[in-house]
Amino acid sequence: MIRVPAEPAGTFPDAWRHCVGTGRLDLALRRDYQDSLALLQREIGFRHIRGHGLFSDGMGIHRPYDHAGTRHVHHSFTHLDQVVDAYLSAGIRPFLELGFMPGGLASGDRTVFWWRGNVTPPRDLAEWAALVRATLAHLVDRYGIDEVRTWPVEVWNEPDLPDFWQDADEQAYHRLYEATAHAVKEVDADLRVGGPALSPGAGEGWLLRFAEFAERRAVPVDFVSRHAYSSGPAQHVPFGVHQTLAPAGRLLDQFAAPRRELKGTRLADVPVHITEFNSSYRPDNPVHDTAFHAAYLAPVVVAGGDLADSFSYWTFSDVFEEAGIPTALFHGGFGLLTHRQVRKPAYHLYAFLARMGRDLLTRGDDHLVTRHPDGRVTVLAWAPVDPSGATPGPDGHTLRLSVPVGGRGEAFLWRLTVDEEHGNAYTAWRRMGSPRSPRPHQIDVLHEASEPARSHRRLPIEDGRVDLPLTLARHEVAFVELSRVEDETPPWWDERRLLGREPA
Repeated sequence: MIRVPAEPAGTFPDAWRHCVGTGRLDLALRRDYQDSLALLQREIGFRHIRGHGLFSDGMGIHRPYDHAGTRHVHHSFTHLDQVVDAYLSAGIRPFLELGFMPGGLASGDRTVFWWRGNVTPPRDLAEWAALVRATLAHLVDRYGIDEVRTWPVEVWNEPDLPDFWQDADEQAYHRLYEATAHAVKEVDADLRVGGPALSPGAGEGWLLRFAEFAERRAVPVDFVSRHAYSSGPAQHVPFGVHQTLAPAGRLLDQFAAPRRELKGTRLADVPVHITEFNSSYRPDNPVHDTAFHAAYLAPVVVAGGDLADSFSYWTFSDVFEEAGIPTALFHGGFGLLTHRQVRKPAYHLYAFLARMGRDLLTRGDDHLVTRHPDGRVTVLAWAPVDPSGATPGPDGHTLRLSVPVGGRGEAFLWRLTVDEEHGNAYTAWRRMGSPRSPRPHQIDVLHEASEPARSHRRLPIEDGRVDLPLTLARHEVAFVELSRVEDETPPWWDERRLLGREPA
């Protein structure tokens, strides 16, 4: 029996809500993307959204042209305005990632992803800085300085990897960062700029050298950023991969790394943003679609706020095309949602978090307990998993809590459950025969199968507490809400008379 304290230990950190990832920004022009974002914001409500491709040719911002024998550059914000308008209307703000390189400014033709984001340095650093200034000045003019100051500005993506920055040239990145950061501050000194958005494999030296460079050159750095993944090398199959997974605690180790590495430097106390995290770094790993994934990530999202100012789930939707156009509804995409807004178990993990209270009562290896201002007590509980794959994990997991609800009488219990059989459209889809393009009636079935199981009952209150036993199925994540019953049943009401018969 775990006795939950009656007095809060503080406020539960909501760093999990600060940001969420997205596919390239011009995907926001599509209807299925906007429908998915509207659902996400209605049921979860993230504050910022981050994705690649702001300066890639698909956004059409950098438009060089020749006139009268002279080269000029026109900056066009047609798509950018539509994307940002869509975000703000959905109640979410941009977390701006400045990249990739426009084709007309690139020094080479090396690209990444199916949609060919250019990863070479600018051939003219001054023209790049002008592009940054013009874009931010336009955003300030259109949306107001007070609004845009709330949008963090991150310089590039994973420059420590040659796939994302030509030859992983560290000195070239430092030059890019310096020019970019000064361009940002020229627009407004209070805009927040940071980086270097390192991959998990960057090693400790990269971030430390970035801090030394920033101090040596007096370059502004308002936050530091890195990414976190816990999967091993890809084992390829057609249109997918399989990978080993480290224990989920490895992700928390990566969340903690920046502050550990920057201790004693000028950047020791700046905010830390994990601008991408997930189990697998691949957009075609079926683990993302499973109940296992939700239970695996539960301890990470519950504890991550102790280690970083934000950690951004990569990504909110399977409207995502880095490895090409997906070949099936369920294809191992990063998204919390599939195409057509079918919720995955990991989506429900976040939706359950959105229902938790502000005051933290307690948490442990398999549970989180909070309280709302109106007295409702909420519990998030999850079953342990075996990330090695050596076993399917325990068949069941038992947790027993003594929960303070106050008063006397009875408490109303409301429970939502996601596991291998409930709230799990992936299981239903597999039993359907894994249809690549489900028919309309099959889509309807999958939406229904994605709903969590719901149950309710009354429990007695003794000495202001409820004895709450929870038995969790394999890979289950459960949400429980407890509230005191204020019984307003009329004195004449008698369930035995529903069919008009007088009670014996």
